[in-house]
Amino acid sequence: MEEADDIGEVIAKSITHWWGDSVNRKLVERLRKAGVNFKSELYNPAAASGPFAGKTFVLTGTLPTMSREEATAKIESLGGKVSGSVSKKTDYVLAGEEAGSKLDKAQKLGVKIIEAEFQKMCDGK
Repeated sequence: MEEADDIGEVIAKSITHWWGDSVNRKLVERLRKAGVNFKSELYNPAAASGPFAGKTFVLTGTLPTMSREEATAKIESLGGKVSGSVSKKTDYVLAGEEAGSKLDKAQKLGVKIIEAEFQKMCDGK
């Protein structure tokens, strides 16, 4: 199985199993023929410039000053990428209150954990 950013072993197996079923592949083909657009308007690969360019963030816990959606939008607007799982490729874990297993994994991997300094990073300070 090939490695892909943001996809862990469990999800990879699930995707492989789902696409391995001919019924699911036929369903997707019928949806395409019916006009369903599978391309996200939110996906913007050109947004790779800015102070966070080339940096991967993982969000965990309840953030004190913004929602996860707002934090994700901010990171992406500054050129960064948000992942759903911590790996050795993760640059920062933005941890809020009640952070769980993602925080534990980040600590084990030595990933930099940020909280209050996130806003300063966004402001370029």
